[in-house]
Amino acid sequence: MKLQITIDGKTYEVDVEVLEEDESPQIPSHTHHRAMPAAGGAWDAEERVCRSPVMGLVIKVSVQPGQAIESGEQLMILEAMKMETNVTAPRAATVKSVHVAQGDSVKVDQVLIELE
Repeated sequence: MKLQITIDGKTYEVDVEVLEEDESPQIPSHTHHRAMPAAGGAWDAEERVCRSPVMGLVIKVSVQPGQAIESGEQLMILEAMKMETNVTAPRAATVKSVHVAQGDSVKVDQVLIELE
């Protein structure tokens, strides 16, 4: 397979060889899994937080505590390796707290936002 990539304005053509076919679907690291309520409709503690899917920098925070949000609504934008990642709401909720600000560095799985 031949790919073309651009790094710092320079374009490169590369050949990629698939060594092993994997039957399981590959999910990109920037894809978010939507939280589902536990039995009885209650949300457990882990479902009340939004975690960082990447190690990177907070570019924009789009919400504030007390704000009502809808499922899929953009909460913030992270940048990792010059690629932007949208962090979206896993469900309709109210923002309880925001643990990061624009310009902060974040780690993978770091709690970014708490929901109620």
